Amino acid sequence: MFENIIDQNAVKQLQDDILSGCNAPSMLFYGPNNSGKGSAALELARVLSCEQSAIWKCSCYSCTRHRYLIHDDILILGNKSFSAEIAACRFAFLNNHTTPNAKLLFYRSLRKLQIRFSPILMEDDPNFKKIAPVLRSFDEKLSEFSALNAEVCEKEHLEKISSSLVNDAYTLEKESKLGSVIPIDYIRRASLWCNLTPNGKHKILLIENADNMREEASNSLLKLLEEPPSTASIILTAQRREEIIPTILSRLRQYRFFKRDIKSEKEVIRLVFKDNADEKYPQAQSSLLTAYLKSFMPQSTDKIYPLAAWLIVSMSRIIGHSKKNIDNPNISFFVNTITKNYSLMADSIKLEYPVNSAVAVKTILAQAGNFKNESFCGFMNICLDMLCESVRSIKNPHFIIYCDIFKKYINETVTAVDILNININIAMEALFYNVKKAIN
Repeated sequence: MFENIIDQNAVKQLQDDILSGCNAPSMLFYGPNNSGKGSAALELARVLSCEQSAIWKCSCYSCTRHRYLIHDDILILGNKSFSAEIAACRFAFLNNHTTPNAKLLFYRSLRKLQIRFSPILMEDDPNFKKIAPVLRSFDEKLSEFSALNAEVCEKEHLEKISSSLVNDAYTLEKESKLGSVIPIDYIRRASLWCNLTPNGKHKILLIENADNMREEASNSLLKLLEEPPSTASIILTAQRREEIIPTILSRLRQYRFFKRDIKSEKEVIRLVFKDNADEKYPQAQSSLLTAYLKSFMPQSTDKIYPLAAWLIVSMSRIIGHSKKNIDNPNISFFVNTITKNYSLMADSIKLEYPVNSAVAVKTILAQAGNFKNESFCGFMNICLDMLCESVRSIKNPHFIIYCDIFKKYINETVTAVDILNININIAMEALFYNVKKAIN
């Protein structure tokens, strides 16, 4: 068990807990992006449901369905972008299509996205009708892909169907408006689902990026955690455990996932994606694995990432140049760190840095085409990831406070645009104002 999780001590702790019969009903996997938290959670779901030996290649009915992420006893919710992973898995599949594992890798990456649109969660969701046609198309193509024998298919056909699946996946992520916050309705429906009898041995509820829950959703989840059903396990993932409210945190057994070193990340790329990582993937700031995955994103993202870097550098500079902050050494250090980490990327789009928020917002909207072809939520989450990366690189307590402020108001901005249909211009102006006021 957990053979597919590379170089994470947390899975050894998980395995010991399972073998000793003392695994917890509710758990938190926390650590940086691409550290294996989600993969470990999916593997735990398979292990707890296994009818035989629990090894990865176990042939029992339950393990087979869990490997393909089609088991009825797993429910996943929470905002997460899979575009980069899907594109990287497609690349690995096309280069190794005669290998069954390559097809499974690509299929699983697509299912990780599709499973988030479960009718169990989306019942009465007004956005469901809008994305229903894309979901039907995606489901039909995925069924066709699952049935084909990739080992004997013409590569041209494989390229065509895989490209169509990737395009549908991008459309789903862009139009679904899953948002950066987890709504209370999803938690309520997931709680009801947990209390139903499982089809197999055990149910798993996986809530990814659980630190993006609103207070009312957290309170609803707390009720489930206080009396968890014996036939279900609840797994939360988060980048930082400090962002989970204490009453929930106290009811979770915690497993920490660390950022892997370069050698281990190269091993992940070699074993999972059948590729070699070399100097063409930047290793500064973000992990090598993160850089590798980002390299497969659509061409439009070549500008989106530098634009996100430009925005956070601009925001930090505008805040730092405020009269109240100009002599504050902590804020000056914060501004200098953000600028040092991301100015090279931001400078690549050759835009002048603004002196006020109105100019910054106007520039972002113009460069992004008012986000007609890009996900506003995805863009803001990229900005937040960059800020969090700077926090982890310095480990300054003031940085953590500033990052929490940015996170709060970025989430509120995405909610305002995606759910409340507030104009992006107005929402982003409010973002600048609220962050600046809170840090002052």
